[in-house]
Amino acid sequence: MIRILAIGDIVGYLGCKTIKENLKRIKFEKKIDFIIANGENSAVGNGMTQKSADFLLNSGVDILTGGNHTFKRREFFDYIDKSKKVIRPANYPDGTPGKGYAKFVVNGCSICVINLSGLTYLEPLSCPFVCIDDIIEKTEDCKIRILDFHAEATSEKRAMGFYVDGRISAIFGTHTHVQTSDEEILTKGTAYITDVGMTGKRHSVLGVRPEISIKRMKDKIPIRFECDDFGSSKIEGVCFDIDESTGKSLRIERLRFIFE
Repeated sequence: MIRILAIGDIVGYLGCKTIKENLKRIKFEKKIDFIIANGENSAVGNGMTQKSADFLLNSGVDILTGGNHTFKRREFFDYIDKSKKVIRPANYPDGTPGKGYAKFVVNGCSICVINLSGLTYLEPLSCPFVCIDDIIEKTEDCKIRILDFHAEATSEKRAMGFYVDGRISAIFGTHTHVQTSDEEILTKGTAYITDVGMTGKRHSVLGVRPEISIKRMKDKIPIRFECDDFGSSKIEGVCFDIDESTGKSLRIERLRFIFE
């Protein structure tokens, strides 16, 4: 059995700091073999930078996934294009910097981590359903395949879960930053959760200072999002136990760690 931890969107400096101070202990206590984390909001002010990516990888994350904010920072383009441990949604057009999936060997077992973006209320990228078919065909050498589906609509995430059931080991949703309670093993052996949540400021609006989010919604005026660098924080995610001989999920556990 291989145990994989998937961590929800890491937001800002406090999110990164919380990972650095607590992840290695969590890995030891939960007996985790491999860690996936969504890092597209890890840089101060949104997006991802080389500094925030390296910080998280050096803190114990094995691979970082992205989403609709992956390319907010132009200086990040060269870095993600060369990186083997940072991926972006695979359904971006050909020629986009970076890759949509990456392969690893863990305890002698081949693991493929895949990143896709949904289309509802997001960028008009290629169809994620067609894209996942192509990736599954190209990664038949990997017994375990894990999908981070970065999408807005819960219906699109649920549909994707049933679409890949039995063909990949697990699918977890990111992007909404709100952890859902629908974790389950689908009928053909794929573990599923609509959204794993977020890592960062506990008392916030998706990681952002509440007064800033309120002002933006109330006054209808663009305002720079800001995150607090102190206070109570959390790490949210999900743990998958996967049979390395069959690639089927045996167990899924939703996790939330609060740090005062």
